[in-house]
Parts: sequence; structure tokens; C-alpha cells
Amino acid sequence: MSSRARVARRIAAGAAYGGGGIGLLGAAAVGVVLAEVQMARRQVGNHGTDPVHVPSADGLYGRAYATSGAQPLRFTMLGDSTAAGQGVHRARQTPAALLASGLAAVAERTVELRNVALPGAQSDDLDRQVALILADPAWQPDVCVIMIGANDVTHRIPATKSVRHLSSAVRRLRTAGAEVVVGTCPDLGSVEPVQQPLRWLARRASRQLAAAQTIGTVEQGGRTVSLGDLLGPEFSANPRELFGPDNYHPSAEGYATAAMAVLPTLCASLGLWPEEERPDVSRAEGFLPVARAAARAVQEGGTEVTAAMPTGPRGPWALLKRRRRRQLSTQDPVPATSGNPSPSGD
Repeated sequence: MSSRARVARRIAAGAAYGGGGIGLLGAAAVGVVLAEVQMARRQVGNHGTDPVHVPSADGLYGRAYATSGAQPLRFTMLGDSTAAGQGVHRARQTPAALLASGLAAVAERTVELRNVALPGAQSDDLDRQVALILADPAWQPDVCVIMIGANDVTHRIPATKSVRHLSSAVRRLRTAGAEVVVGTCPDLGSVEPVQQPLRWLARRASRQLAAAQTIGTVEQGGRTVSLGDLLGPEFSANPRELFGPDNYHPSAEGYATAAMAVLPTLCASLGLWPEEERPDVSRAEGFLPVARAAARAVQEGGTEVTAAMPTGPRGPWALLKRRRRRQLSTQDPVPATSGNPSPSGD
């Protein structure tokens, strides 16, 4: 087992059994990067000085597929500013809207979206978000996408704590009957103004958390899609195109890149995506112990990990897949007839 797989397994085990001592960044490294952190904060984002505006994408998608008496698929987005779509100005440019539009096109069915993601949220806010979305017994989600983790890294939240909250959220949503897809922690080492050694530490911490998130999610019956490598080299190569005005959050093109990677897994979770009988070896797909699958997934963006066998010689096994992406169309939401819960916070 690789060192990354071992670390991810330790973090996930610590989350499951209540450990809290495994941090994303070692204490000795903190003093070394303090000056870099302060410099990065001055260059990246709005630092809370301006109000955060995120366009609301809640509503109905795929009206062309509406038929009398057919209920729409119910889709929920949870997480942080990336899930909310901070950095763009139109609802149809947010990842939730892009995914709802894509899901409607593949399913040939209307999709009702509710987004409770909160800019600035850390993984512990998932408890509130899940409670909010499950509070209405008349509106229970069919499928949920969670994007979370970047703020845990920047605030040096212990990885075991982050994974514990994520695993709990996945478990509660799965118990409620929803399919769950987690877009794992993005690669913060790709943020343009961040310099070395902070860039290397941010990348290392991001990938450690992403791998541990994968284990925690899969063990609770969810699926993951790695965003780290996807939003790393592509963002680094095209920073002006794929980052938004604050040099931190993705632009519309960046969100579309992430959504194209998540959509196939989102559809597959509902049985709407064609499944091959065997993994495609030429695409490096296959069955692996979940920790090894998690470690491999963070190395290539868009890689899906889902549960395969509950146990094996090295613990639970997972299927690692690299699905082909699909181009997304954009739609503006149409207000749904039912009342929508709305996120709250700063």
C-alpha cells in the first residue's frame, strides 16, 4: 500500500473511531508558512470585505421533458462556495444548474434543484445543511452532490474531524433514500498567487483530505469524483480562463469543467448512465482495496470511486472508473411550485 493510501486510511479510521489528532498540516510546518499565508490572503479572494453574492439556481430544469403527472427528479447540492457557485453572476453558470440541466437531458425528465451550499462553509456545516434539506418530509431528495473541503484545509481543520462530518452527512442522506456523490477536495496548490512552500503544503494537504474523503464516503454507500487533479493542471495552465475575478474561485468555464467530470457519476448513481460489464483496463479502471483506489483517484481528476465488495483481504474493495465526459448545455431555472428552503449564513 502506498504512503498516501496509508495516510488516507489512518485519517478515515480516526474519523470513524473518534480520533482527532491527525492534522492536515504538521505543527512544525505552520511557522514556516505563516508569512506565505498572510501574503496569499492579501492576494486571493475578497477576504470578507465585500458581501458574497451567489446567484440562486433553485428551481425546475428540463421543462421540455415535462409530462402530465410525472414527478421531477429531486436534486440537492450541498457544500461550500464551490458548490454554491461563488464567482459567477448567472444562475445557469453555477455547477448545480449545470448538473441539473445535464441530469434532465440524460434522464429526459424534469429535475427540481435545491441548493443549500454556503460560501465559507467547512465540513461541520454539513450537519446543518443535511438537517435543512431533510426537514421537509414532502420533499426528499433522490440524489445529492456534495462539494466540500477547501475551507477545512485553509483553516487547518483536523482531517479526521472533516471526514467524520462528511461521513455522517453521507450516511444520513443514504438512510433517507438518496444517492450521494461527493466531489472531493480541490487542489489548493493550483491557486495562482500561492507561492512555495505553501503551494506544496496546500497540494499535499488537499490530496490527503480528498483521499480520506473518498474512503469515508464509499464506506457509507456514496460515490466520489476527484476534483483535485482536474482543477490543478488545467487551472494552472489556464488561470485567466478557469479562475474567476478573485483568483480563487472558478470562473464559468472552470465550473463547467468540474460539472462535466461529475455528471457521468451523478447519472450512473441513478442508473441513467450506460455501464460496461467489465472495467476498461485500457483506461486504468479496476477493483482495488478502497484505500488504494482513493490514493489513485486523487492523481487524476474526474476519477470515480464506488463501493464494490464489502470486504476482502485488505478491507473493503472499491471500483475505480474513469468515465467519459459529456458536454453540458446551460439553462436558467424556472421557479418550482413548492416552497424551497434557502441557505442562510454570512
